[in-house]
Amino acid sequence: MQKHTIHFLSTTTTTNSSSSFTKPHFLSPHRHHDYYSTPQSLSPPRNLHFPPILSLKSIISLPLKPPKTPEIPSISPPPHSHFQEKMLYLDSIGLDFLPLINHHPPIISTSLSDIKSTVDYVTSTVNLTSIEFRRIVGMCPEILTSRVSDIVPIFTFLLREARVNGSDLKRVINRRPRLLACSVELRLRPTLYFLQSIGISEVHKHTALLSCSVEDKLIPRIEYFEKIGFSRRDSVSLFRRFPQLFNYSVKQNFEPKFDYFVVEMGRELKELKEFPQYFSFSLENRIKPRHQCCVEKGVCFPLPVLLKTSEEQFRDRLEVCCNSSIPLRHSPLWCTNCDIYSNIIE
Repeated sequence: MQKHTIHFLSTTTTTNSSSSFTKPHFLSPHRHHDYYSTPQSLSPPRNLHFPPILSLKSIISLPLKPPKTPEIPSISPPPHSHFQEKMLYLDSIGLDFLPLINHHPPIISTSLSDIKSTVDYVTSTVNLTSIEFRRIVGMCPEILTSRVSDIVPIFTFLLREARVNGSDLKRVINRRPRLLACSVELRLRPTLYFLQSIGISEVHKHTALLSCSVEDKLIPRIEYFEKIGFSRRDSVSLFRRFPQLFNYSVKQNFEPKFDYFVVEMGRELKELKEFPQYFSFSLENRIKPRHQCCVEKGVCFPLPVLLKTSEEQFRDRLEVCCNSSIPLRHSPLWCTNCDIYSNIIE
């Protein structure tokens, strides 16, 4: 065995030999490697080239040291980053950055200079207070990511095409901030033309409708009234007389109120044609309580008298009717389709 080992070591010799054996320099400091020494009777070569023992031991026998974990950069931005500057700026004008980016993430990528330009332009043009500006941004965060070059055409459209008075511009924006995030070409102008086409000439009084989609919101509401029995002409007439109808939900407003009107109140469609404002009153707080009071007293008021009057006026009228004779047919208190008056002769 020893001979085989010596033979293996001797195969790595060079042609130069020496009378004494010199240990490899990378082994000399370690006493536990002395077993590599050869007997004195042998004359080993002066220079030996061993396999890289240290590297073998590190792979096979020595436990691996856990790799050093690289330092992960902090998630929070550097003190002078644009991101933090943006947060500080929005905070300085009273806007909470985190809720804003939750509702409208593109704010993160919008440059601070663009945001400042938009804020300065909108507040100076419309003369908004800081409280008013915070309110409209809360309702429509998209305003902050709109460039001044996008907002200028909107103000021009409102003043020149929608005929909004300059003095009313602030009221218009406060009432419907989303106007500032709409495209003139794709939304505002097509909606204006549609409203004018159905006979609403004073659109400047109903500017909140300009941000609505004709296909998704306006037309479906007209079609609902056609479905419940109105002609196309009469359906359009309802919205011409009372354009606010476009703001009401079909499911949450039109359907429950119409069902109560027909089933519980037993009234006819022509009353709605004459008084479409019926849908603007609360079903639970105004329509039902007053109708039930009339039923209990045996009185039937026309819709305007039933709903438009104040609570005190309604009670006074109800008392008068209960303590007096039944009204004549030409009286404003007369309702032609009420069974209680069916046997009255003029």
